[in-house]
Amino acid sequence: MKIVSINLNGLINAADRGFLQWLEHSDVDVVCVQDLRIKEKDIPESLLEVPGYFGFFFDADDPEQGGVGIYSRDMPKAVIRGLGVPQVDMEGRFMQADFDRFSVCSVLFPRADDEEEQEAKFDFMDVFGNHLKKTRRKRREFIFAGTFHIAHRTIDLGNWQDYQRTSGFLPEERAWMDQVLGPMGYVDAFRLVNRGDRQHTWWPYDEAQRNGLRVDYQLLSPNLADYVFDARILTEPRISTHCILEVDYDFD
Repeated sequence: MKIVSINLNGLINAADRGFLQWLEHSDVDVVCVQDLRIKEKDIPESLLEVPGYFGFFFDADDPEQGGVGIYSRDMPKAVIRGLGVPQVDMEGRFMQADFDRFSVCSVLFPRADDEEEQEAKFDFMDVFGNHLKKTRRKRREFIFAGTFHIAHRTIDLGNWQDYQRTSGFLPEERAWMDQVLGPMGYVDAFRLVNRGDRQHTWWPYDEAQRNGLRVDYQLLSPNLADYVFDARILTEPRISTHCILEVDYDFD
């Protein structure tokens, strides 16, 4: 089974860059998309009803704040929109699709370009961290796929010395990831099978990959770790400033 996560930098922008053509010709089973920047009612029919996929979306009250979605070849047993926290849910940052054996979630963390936005990001980290703790007590397995806007370790970004007081690589953010991937027990699917450096999911169009960051993840409940057999970052097609993160699971 192949699961993909891609931050679109706007669904319409991504469509202009070939997202729909890539999706229509892909062999991916579940595609988690983030940063839609459009209300669901305004999404063109060609992107709502992609041949071979069921599409589900959760938009933000202010479209510029985000929005997430999930395209799936199989109809989910249930789709859950939001975390039940109004301030978070009005920004369209979480969606969950339940399948027989596990749930797949599309997640979008806030970006932070100033102190106020950083505080909002920390608030979201608290909310989502509590959700992850509760999730560990459930009798289902989970895959959380999306943009976390955090590079965990120095191997996950270029020029890391210059980022130490920059949002996305702050000590508090890295410590939060340490907790998620440590005491909480979650697993970074990509790093299970790929330990290479310069494995970045984000960098500007006009810069080299060495200047990027790995801020997109598929985090797994621990019982799913043994099913990961390959993972890769696709630099082509370049649909947005974020690359496609693709993970293969052997559930057969």
